[in-house]
Amino acid sequence: MIGRRVLFIGIFVSILITYGIWLGGSIPASITKLPDQGLNWYYWKLPNPTFWSRATAWGMYLGHQFSIWGCIWWAQQTRLKYKSALHPINYLMLGINLTFIALHFIQTYIWYDALAQDTSIWASQGAVVLLLVFVLILETPRRGLFFGNPVPFHRQFLQIIKLYHGYFFSFAAIYTFWYHPMEATSGHLIGFLYMFLLLLQSSLIFNRTHVNRWWTFSLEIMVLLHSVVVSWMLGQTKWPTFLFGFIGILVITQLHGLPVGIWTKRIIYAAFLVSVLAVYTLTERGLGRIYEVTYIPLIEFGLVGVIYFIFVLFLWTISRLPVKT
Repeated sequence: MIGRRVLFIGIFVSILITYGIWLGGSIPASITKLPDQGLNWYYWKLPNPTFWSRATAWGMYLGHQFSIWGCIWWAQQTRLKYKSALHPINYLMLGINLTFIALHFIQTYIWYDALAQDTSIWASQGAVVLLLVFVLILETPRRGLFFGNPVPFHRQFLQIIKLYHGYFFSFAAIYTFWYHPMEATSGHLIGFLYMFLLLLQSSLIFNRTHVNRWWTFSLEIMVLLHSVVVSWMLGQTKWPTFLFGFIGILVITQLHGLPVGIWTKRIIYAAFLVSVLAVYTLTERGLGRIYEVTYIPLIEFGLVGVIYFIFVLFLWTISRLPVKT
């Protein structure tokens, strides 16, 4: 299958580019930064931004964003069908993404600054969280939301999510990609590799590889690795919150979209429970804080509920409007 071959090549190229960022990491690392100012502060930005540092970051981001949105719109308007071979639009999107990855690399080394200079750190993190939440909704017809059980979402709600998810997913990936300069810390490297893989996924629209369950599962679960590494890198002790929070979502939802048997699932359930108890017993977190493992599942499933409630409220409001005759 051509699509699968391109996927493997794309993963290999993504790893090579990440390695390239690591090799050149001493140059952006030499930029003088302001002292870290706490939770709401993003450390990796210029203390005195210039016109060109802002113009290049925002200009290239907008060029990247609207180019990909245009490709998604064109693909939908021409009603492309899923197939094993790549469509011409796939090659175009691969080329666009590779071009802007190269431009971001150059932009970091000349002007350094990215969108972090002008936007909140919570906007970048929130975009990725919402991407994961929309995946949960999008996949419910296939794997349910809680232990494989179906969810009675309104059909129109699922249709809207399916029709427009590509626009939001590309925004979340491209905005987050341009939010960070190409630093070579472990957190940045894993984060950029994750963004490269998401951009690769977006480039494979209407190809069967785009909906391969093992590939999409890998993209979902990779956020676990990134969050734990960043927590360690920042010297935090709350890494079990991220580790077991995201594994909790795997156990509750993601596992049930994979072709695994009931005994495999039971072994994973048992391993999850034993691991949680062991870590919270043997580390400084203590059993008294074991409730932390529920934070991430509660946030993600809670956001699913909020998004659906907004849709139902909107639908109810529309139905109460007077009809002109």
